[in-house]
Amino acid sequence: MGGDEFAVLLPNLNNDEIALQIADRITSSLREPFHLEGRDLYVTASIGAAVYPHAGVDGRTLLQHADIALYRAKEQGRNTLRYFSPAMNSRAFERLSMESSLREALKREEFLLYFQPQVDLNGGEIIGFEALIRWQRPEIGTISPAEFIPLAEETGLILPIGEWVLRSACAQNVAWQRAGFPPTRIAVNLSVRQFHRENLVDTVTRALQESGLAPQYLELEITESVLMGKEMSILLMLRKLTDMGIQLSIDDFGTGYSSLAYLRRFPIAKLKVDQIFVRNLTTDPNDAVIARTVVGMAHSLRLKALAEGVETEAQLAYLRSIGCDQMQGYLFSRPLPVEEATRLLVQKKRL
Repeated sequence: MGGDEFAVLLPNLNNDEIALQIADRITSSLREPFHLEGRDLYVTASIGAAVYPHAGVDGRTLLQHADIALYRAKEQGRNTLRYFSPAMNSRAFERLSMESSLREALKREEFLLYFQPQVDLNGGEIIGFEALIRWQRPEIGTISPAEFIPLAEETGLILPIGEWVLRSACAQNVAWQRAGFPPTRIAVNLSVRQFHRENLVDTVTRALQESGLAPQYLELEITESVLMGKEMSILLMLRKLTDMGIQLSIDDFGTGYSSLAYLRRFPIAKLKVDQIFVRNLTTDPNDAVIARTVVGMAHSLRLKALAEGVETEAQLAYLRSIGCDQMQGYLFSRPLPVEEATRLLVQKKRL
């Protein structure tokens, strides 16, 4: 059916159990490695099954529904079998509908930015904002990024959306500075897909030039997974960005696979302690140890440490006791639309 897709037709199928047996035979046949140029290559198979007549009464419909089931098998961890169900068809329709709406949202400028303050734990003042995208969908309302960013990643729409976020965040920071507020840094998240585009440095440079923002007031947040893979090309790209004056931070630190070796090699300035560790650090000794370790690791490498998701005074007190440098979270402020974020600057709100 394609470069890596195959169709298996099972005529006179009496029950679903036979399809399961055939699927097991297919996956079993792939367990042995393929030998290629002195190397062993391992291949797995994700399988979607559509059984006549409840999954379709003609060949075209059966293939479409098998493809939907195949997508679900990949989505749920790969190397597995999924049978088509009407619920899958409904979900596939919703997915296609949202993808179409996302494309229209870019044209109609339905996206907007919210800003969550980042606060210094020593002085208590706002030292920057993280820019967070929202989708203002007509007749539905504001949609959280958790609902549409995964689909944007999968379809590649994250590239134009991410570029819009970068340009808009830089422009807003310049607007605040021109309004007379003290310069602060704006933080923008980069997806893995954005980061692995060869033109990322050019995209960032263009956003800075178009907005007039000085590079030292831009922070790019990357995840630990970005650092894995093509180390040399990634290192060169990171150095180009930091040579411009841009600060780099690792978001959700502690949930991935970073090691001291990685942190020493790459020009990172800040580690962000993931909120899953902050949430229970006053009640779960293990989370408290992780938070303390991340902060200590950051300081040993002369990096800053920022705690995400701080919601209680007890969490704040513990973070201060272990020397954490910065925080963001509902205790100080939830993400705000630009008008309300500006009000915080006018009020000179402090922790």
